[in-house]
Amino acid sequence: MVELQTPQMNAVFHALGDTTRRQMLHDLASGERTVSELAKPFAMSLAAASKHIRVLEGAGLLRREVRGRTHVCRLDPGPLAGAHEWLGFYERFWNGRLDLLEQLLRDEDVVRAKARKSKSRKGDE
Repeated sequence: MVELQTPQMNAVFHALGDTTRRQMLHDLASGERTVSELAKPFAMSLAAASKHIRVLEGAGLLRREVRGRTHVCRLDPGPLAGAHEWLGFYERFWNGRLDLLEQLLRDEDVVRAKARKSKSRKGDE
């Protein structure tokens, strides 16, 4: 089981809690981007984009490399593994609950079908 109270796990979920940062990660999944490229879809300043990038860096979700005057970012998906494992527990929990609900509904359908058959036989007598 994943340790639930680690600072990195908290930082990852904090970073993922913002739509802008989730979109930045999504964009980085297809390859490196400069800070300007990450900021462009949001019509935000480079300073504002840099704040988001620092949060993602702090969570270990991206790496930034300085090439001359350009800052290039790339995705580091490693820390997402812990979040995925943590979420997987709840996925299994809810799948189990939904499987149980499905079985209960199927059983109820069988009982209703038998009741209808029984009624129709009584009506034929």
